[in-house]
Amino acid sequence: MKVVSTNIATPKVISWRGKEVKTGIYKYPVNTSIYLDKEDVAGDHVIDRRYHGGVDKACYLYAIDHYPYWKEKYPSLDWNYGMFGENLTIAGFDENQIKIGNVYQLGDAIVQISRPRQPCYKLGIRFENQGIIKQFIDSLRSGVYVRVLKSGYVGVTDDLILKEENSSGITIAELNMLIFHFDEKKHGSLLNTALEDPLVSDSDKKYFKKRA
Repeated sequence: MKVVSTNIATPKVISWRGKEVKTGIYKYPVNTSIYLDKEDVAGDHVIDRRYHGGVDKACYLYAIDHYPYWKEKYPSLDWNYGMFGENLTIAGFDENQIKIGNVYQLGDAIVQISRPRQPCYKLGIRFENQGIIKQFIDSLRSGVYVRVLKSGYVGVTDDLILKEENSSGITIAELNMLIFHFDEKKHGSLLNTALEDPLVSDSDKKYFKKRA
């Protein structure tokens, strides 16, 4: 897996339900490495820290491999990397294979897979269609947030190299199933595995217990 783009937000004021809201979802590629710190990416613009940034959401990764799927659905958009609000666009990233809690070397940084993306209305504004929210959830192409265990610079062509696998853990896609598509008959055992895993975030545990 390899970094193909580093992306930083350009803050923008948008209109939502009659109110002006500032957002950092409009990210665009930059020609430099970016610095992953413990709670955010240096120089990025995290506007609402209730839902973005913090230890479990320090940096967001999304797969370039998913871009053709979305471009086919939204061909009229002005496409660029960072379209999903990701700081790092990654080649070869697969939510069905990568487990919550896995630890990776990423450039000079060391990161741990923490939480899948749960989209909000701002992604709908970015895509000029609130229907993207349900499509994004149903696709299981969520990308992932990481914890930064060791801060450092990450640049284009840096590799995402597995250092430690959470062998008893669940994948990003499986966690998405628990959060958004829980079926007790199908996912009861998986739910127990997730609840017992200390590397699954407390916030996600609370959320899919409510769904259950």
